[in-house]
Amino acid sequence: METIRVLIADDSSTIRMMLRRLLTVDPQIEVIAAADGRLALQQLAANVPDVVVLDIDMPELDGLATLKELRTKHPKLPVIMFSRLTQRGAGETIEAMLLGADECVLKPDSSEGLRDCVRNILLPHIRALAGRESGTLSPRHDDVCSLTPVSREATQPTLAPLTATSSPSRESVGIIAIAASTGGPAALSELLIGIAGRLTVPVVVVQHMPANFTGALAERLANKTRLDVREATDLAPLDSARIWIAPGNHHLVLERTASGIRTRLNQNPPENECRPAADVLFRSVAQAFGPRVLAIVLTGMGQDGLAGCRSVRAQGGRILVQDEVTSAVWGMPGQVAKAGLADAVLPVEQIGREITQLLMKWR
Repeated sequence: METIRVLIADDSSTIRMMLRRLLTVDPQIEVIAAADGRLALQQLAANVPDVVVLDIDMPELDGLATLKELRTKHPKLPVIMFSRLTQRGAGETIEAMLLGADECVLKPDSSEGLRDCVRNILLPHIRALAGRESGTLSPRHDDVCSLTPVSREATQPTLAPLTATSSPSRESVGIIAIAASTGGPAALSELLIGIAGRLTVPVVVVQHMPANFTGALAERLANKTRLDVREATDLAPLDSARIWIAPGNHHLVLERTASGIRTRLNQNPPENECRPAADVLFRSVAQAFGPRVLAIVLTGMGQDGLAGCRSVRAQGGRILVQDEVTSAVWGMPGQVAKAGLADAVLPVEQIGREITQLLMKWR
């Protein structure tokens, strides 16, 4: 049985002790602990683990500073941020995700909550990111910022890009709908930077995250990309070149009104154990825009977006998915690709170029 080595960096001796005890219930898990970021980096220099779990608030070197330094030498090492659900914690966690952290898990305040968190959330994520589980498990996004397993070395054949010349009979793109989960913030950032200055249609996004985190994500993406990125509100007009991110714990849909298409929020039951869910958004976008939809499925665990992509395809829309090599987890995009629904399977940096070509055709 292959061991999964987990490095935990947390300044609380109680948390370290409890995490070690709870994680090693799984005989496959071996835990190394450090009281701050500086000590964690020393451990990394001695022996690289399979997964790192980083607290945000630590003395000497906090989680963000540790992540920045870690990424200079270990750009692909799976990292989970362990964050409290506070406004400051949300902002710092989003910053960590944009710096390349793969996942964030909310740290409970009680011992009982911590036990449930480790058993139901942290341990499955550690196994997934270490490559020991498939990418089709369903996430629980009330406690997780996104999710999934990782296959970083696998190769995935890339289909021919859906260029303007390859589909002359198809209609112009009227809206872009994006789904993302584990590793999504960094992938979103790279994609949006690639289309900055060229965006001429509205964009709607589902990134699996809890409430309070999606607003921080929108703010930081706006600052980083210089695009008009906002957390979606109810009954907002669907303006061109504006990017709406579904708020945590709310589904985002589109609705035709007398004054045009507007965003609508609801708290209908979760789908794929997710709220917001990409399937909910994609179905409404396909109904509102028909063949003018460009759906994009980025890195993420589970299969949210698969059923929605079937609706997009049924209406004649286009679908691009991120490839396995550049995905933190090839669950969501992999499911769409394996179902034969994708027009192209592309590295994340190439998706931005493909979007630009499609938009430029009808300028």
